[in-house]
Amino acid sequence: MTFLNTSLSHALSAAALACLLAQPTLAQEATEEAATEEQPDSVFNMGEEVDENGDPIAPEPQEPQVGQQYLKEVHGDWALRCLKVEEGEDPCQMYQLLNDADGNSVAEVAIVSLPNSGQAVAGATIVVPLETLLTEQLTMRVDGGTARRFQFNFCNVGGCVTRLGLTEQDIALFRRGASATMTMAPAAAPDQTVTVTMSLAGFTAAYNAVSAQ
Repeated sequence: MTFLNTSLSHALSAAALACLLAQPTLAQEATEEAATEEQPDSVFNMGEEVDENGDPIAPEPQEPQVGQQYLKEVHGDWALRCLKVEEGEDPCQMYQLLNDADGNSVAEVAIVSLPNSGQAVAGATIVVPLETLLTEQLTMRVDGGTARRFQFNFCNVGGCVTRLGLTEQDIALFRRGASATMTMAPAAAPDQTVTVTMSLAGFTAAYNAVSAQ
């Protein structure tokens, strides 16, 4: 009985020793296997191209995909934004972001050409914050001239929208002008007004470009 227990003890000890000796080999195999797995690019520094002066070389701009907006041209304070379409010429609009006296973005305006549409030769879409008092409407004045008031059409998550029809006389006024002011009232303070300035610098060139379509 003592012999059997001693033999069993020796056998178990030998088996345990074999397991311990085998462990480094298994760990090494696991490490080598993990090292051969493909690692994501974010783990590595991919470097950047530089010119002869050591300055970074800007990457080539990527072509816009169908359904994406892209900046085509800039004329003064107006940008020409276009929409990539699958076939035909990409439709474009004039665009300008309007800031208040503190530099805060308050409104935006986009203008498109309306050929063969009757009295309105162009259309302007103006978007203002949701907190605007709609009953006070939107007042526009070019270079301190006669003011015109416009009702808001609707509001959505992006803001409150008014759509203006622009005649040939309106376009001529914008071409000659330096700036236009837009005045609105905040809903939280109806007795106050907020005024933003729409620059007309580059208007003629931008309008000619968008009309050429």
